Amino acid sequence: MSIDIRANTMLPARREAFTLTTADGVDLVAELALPLERDPVAAVICLHPLPTHGGMMDSHIFRKAAFRLPALADFAVLRFNTRGTVSEAGRSQGTFDGGDAERLDVQAAVDFATLRGLPDRWLLGWSFGTELALRYGAGLDVTGAILLSPPLHRATDSDLDTWAKSGKPLHALVPELDDYLQPDEARIRFARVPQARVTGFPGTKHLWVGKSEVALDAIVATIRPSSAPLPQTWMGEHHLATVKIVSS
Repeated sequence: MSIDIRANTMLPARREAFTLTTADGVDLVAELALPLERDPVAAVICLHPLPTHGGMMDSHIFRKAAFRLPALADFAVLRFNTRGTVSEAGRSQGTFDGGDAERLDVQAAVDFATLRGLPDRWLLGWSFGTELALRYGAGLDVTGAILLSPPLHRATDSDLDTWAKSGKPLHALVPELDDYLQPDEARIRFARVPQARVTGFPGTKHLWVGKSEVALDAIVATIRPSSAPLPQTWMGEHHLATVKIVSS
């Protein structure tokens, strides 16, 4: 019998909890979710929202990506807590550095994905995580980046120019009701990157509450259009996860 996929529905996957170690010796809490019986066709490396405002590897879109995308799209999903960030899986070593030392966290995650042979690697940033992707991702071994609710606070025009020179694709998913950057302004700002796409999402706010399925469909459509939209039902093994949201 098929079931409706709910917020806490965890579909089958190979899940590996592990530690990422950065070039400066900081240990980061991490998890890799892989398709259960197949090799992944693509990989997303999740860069979470601002940890000083509750962002972590369990932020709801990333948690649902790890729960669903290995089974529904054959994606690998790599999540981790940046330095000093805590979630149910544990606290990463180090202290929050406003996005500066976090460069080494992003590098460690991409290096891990590359060494594991994960194909078609994409950075998936959300809010603060988009700043990390824009500041540091163009020079890393990734296909491109998807940006959820990019505020463009820490990332500068120089960072956008670096992405433009890289030729790597950027897709900004911008809520119509975002508190920081809305679609019309985003199109102006991202015009510096000829290969960038900006998609607006009506009735959506910065945190995508109630819109996670829309976000996941857009993410999958960017990387593997043939797999979108995702099914909303599932036939087979599954279980309902109990997620503990941990604050710093």
